[in-house]
Amino acid sequence: MAGERQRRRTGLVAAADAASWCFALSVVALLLVSSLGAGAGEERGAVVVRGPRLQSRGPCEEIYVVGEGETLHGISDRCGDPYILEHNPHVHDPDDVFPGLVINITPRLRAASTNR
Repeated sequence: MAGERQRRRTGLVAAADAASWCFALSVVALLLVSSLGAGAGEERGAVVVRGPRLQSRGPCEEIYVVGEGETLHGISDRCGDPYILEHNPHVHDPDDVFPGLVINITPRLRAASTNR
């Protein structure tokens, strides 16, 4: 009687072990499939703004996305914000500006009108 109970228990442990391995492999397979399905690292439904679409918007919005070939000096002159580096602590080096960098713009005209 005790031997039969021990064999049954051993069989249940082996079945539970096999089921847990199958579950683990299924989870890994789902993770791999879902990571491959995202496609080139871009989220589905995300709007990607590049090239002419980026340049066609108003030049000096409060949240500004740096375009290709732009410099902080040029953006500062065009938008009237001489304190771009002070308003954007995440920009450590004015020469290390790249397309897609998001910066905060506070033009002098807008800043003067809000102080009144």
